[in-house]
Amino acid sequence: MREERTEVLVVGAGPVGLLTAILLAEAGIEVRIIDREERTTVRSYACALHPRTLRLLDQMGLAAPMIERGRRVEKIAFYDGATRQAEVKLSQLGGAFPFMVILPQNVFEDALEQRLRKAGVAVNWKHRFNDVQCDADAATATVEELGATATGYIVPHWETVVKRSFPLRAQFLVGADGHGSLVRQRLGIEQTRVSGPEFFAAYEFEPAEAVEDEVRVVLDQASTNVLWPLLGNRCRWTFQLLKSEMATEFPEKERRAGRVAQTAVDESIRQYVEKVAKRRAPWFTAGVKEIAWCTEVVFDQRVAKQYGRDRCWLAGDAAHQAGPVGVQSMNVGMSEAATLAGALRRILREKAPLSRLEACDLEWQAEWRRLLGLSGGLKPRSDTGPWVRERRGRLLSCLPASHEDLAPLAGQLGLDF
Repeated sequence: MREERTEVLVVGAGPVGLLTAILLAEAGIEVRIIDREERTTVRSYACALHPRTLRLLDQMGLAAPMIERGRRVEKIAFYDGATRQAEVKLSQLGGAFPFMVILPQNVFEDALEQRLRKAGVAVNWKHRFNDVQCDADAATATVEELGATATGYIVPHWETVVKRSFPLRAQFLVGADGHGSLVRQRLGIEQTRVSGPEFFAAYEFEPAEAVEDEVRVVLDQASTNVLWPLLGNRCRWTFQLLKSEMATEFPEKERRAGRVAQTAVDESIRQYVEKVAKRRAPWFTAGVKEIAWCTEVVFDQRVAKQYGRDRCWLAGDAAHQAGPVGVQSMNVGMSEAATLAGALRRILREKAPLSRLEACDLEWQAEWRRLLGLSGGLKPRSDTGPWVRERRGRLLSCLPASHEDLAPLAGQLGLDF
């Protein structure tokens, strides 16, 4: 079978993989990008872009359209039950983007894919990474092109099948294939797990009344919960599922043949969200008018023990994951994409040594050890309030920042970083 070739193969067409491919293509690097799915995500999963990410996107001319399509938020408030305990103001960061932007992930990914097409690169959808073999000069990936076939006689359904399998030889491979990264597994890279798994239920809905232009985080003794304001008079509640309620209380939103049955399911979910919100956030009085969709998500706090080796490297959720509130994993992953693309350009075009990638590994490991509290962490001051002092470990993953922006936000809570 004829071996296909490229300079860089990117596995995974989420935000981090797409950004990596864009930066490489626009630098004149030949790049292929594959993803096992059929297209970018179709769900409007809430996606929050940090000020630091907006600064990065602004260099590419992408910040303005994202701001236009999203909802600007300048404040994060922290509650324990009915009591507002603390807040941080992104507006105090200064600079061109003293806010974060909350927008649907499908809107963000579609914009990135369109930008990639303008650079002359199309995502190879329905192409699955299977394995990789490395030598001194390249990484040869085994790629499977997927198709579908109908099975069943009376009630046919579709199953995914492998249409063909072929080798793709690249000078470098980038694994941006998410938290279950097959690239990471094939490379045999272990992870340091800090906590988890933690289970959450997310509900996007239309409230009966308007909500404030702020993210509200509820940190009670047992759970972490967050209310996201979205564009177009929509909101998203993310509730942590406790062991006592996981098996019995979480209602599944199944699409059934009968509209009557679906109406009953929708009403059950609506009542569930209002019940949990009333119990955990008594201040929530906006009500739930209509549920758009819901899902269960799982989060670990963990980081890969190394970002890669030789010709194969990881970025984004393939290498790390934090809690759901601060959206740190995706945003730091975008910074990793920019650094990685820059390093690969220098190696491929300026004959820089491979050790430049090892320097990236050290830099990213140090940042994630800080973000996960494995080194340093948030330190209380003499005048730090008892609530913040007690929850400082949990607050760290709730801050929408990294690198130079993290210390100023933590300082507003009376914490040193």
